[in-house]
Amino acid sequence: MLSFFKRIALLEGLSLLLLIFFAMPMKYIMDQKEYVQVIGMAHGILFIAYIFLAIILKYTEKWNTKLFLIVCVASLIPFGTFYLERKYL
Repeated sequence: MLSFFKRIALLEGLSLLLLIFFAMPMKYIMDQKEYVQVIGMAHGILFIAYIFLAIILKYTEKWNTKLFLIVCVASLIPFGTFYLERKYL
């Protein structure tokens, strides 16, 4: 389960970076909203999966509350999931 969570964390982090550094500039500079719709939807699904798996792992891996909160906050920060994987997982 932890290896699956790591894969989801990687994909969630990549989707956030694509959304912030590619899709949003394309929307506001090139007036192409399609990228935000597609990448945003993928990111939303991956984010929900990430949080859902984090909740499951909190109980199965017996994570303390501090680690669980760090895992959740890492999903909101660009490059956060990459740092989390190296330092905590």
